[in-house]
Amino acid sequence: MPSALPDLLDVDGLDAFYGRAQVLFDVSLRLRRGEVTALMGRNGAGKSTTLKAIMGLIERRARRAMFAGHPIGRLASYRIARLGLGYVPEDRRIFTDLTVAENLAVGRQPPRAGRAAWTPERLFQIFPNLAEIRGRPAGQMSGGEQQMLTIARTLMGNPDAVLLDEPSEGLAPVIVELMAEAVLAMKREGIAVLLSEQNLNFAAAVSDRGIVIERGHIRHEGAIADLAADQALRAAYLAV
Repeated sequence: MPSALPDLLDVDGLDAFYGRAQVLFDVSLRLRRGEVTALMGRNGAGKSTTLKAIMGLIERRARRAMFAGHPIGRLASYRIARLGLGYVPEDRRIFTDLTVAENLAVGRQPPRAGRAAWTPERLFQIFPNLAEIRGRPAGQMSGGEQQMLTIARTLMGNPDAVLLDEPSEGLAPVIVELMAEAVLAMKREGIAVLLSEQNLNFAAAVSDRGIVIERGHIRHEGAIADLAADQALRAAYLAV
């Protein structure tokens, strides 16, 4: 059961800022090994900001911020990544002049102890579209293909956990299905996933727990099935 799994990411009392403006307020969350947690809310609620704050990409402070037993509250982003926390940004940030294969090579890191390394061949089983275009420059790919490549490149770093920002946004249904399969593949490998998401159907299909954020405050946390079944909660915080 997910509740029996040890905490991998433990964040307590996280505040974040853009300049003088505070945008996250006392956010606390935990991510367990092999568990998928959906961070849900409307546009501007603070979902992406939470992921960026955890990764140290914006100004933040916290009472406690631990990953795999290491304090990360004051670490630079690259040092957090080296500890095994992967990050897939919403804007992808691929290397457009490099091919699919070259982008994957850039992301390669040594495997983690006790876990098989991700290789291009393994990733092509999840994303067969990428196998067919492995020699194509990334700048000549569709948005959906670029999203697949971003996730695949992150997995080449052999992370223990992945922060995944809006994986289904703006994608065709067939690509969304591939995104869901990628998340479930990570889960099967014991990778923890925290995904920022607005699509409740997608979140319910892949997640164990759901956290609702609104105006930078956590408003609800619990089983994703309970969130999906709570019409009043959905209307208050998720409805457009």
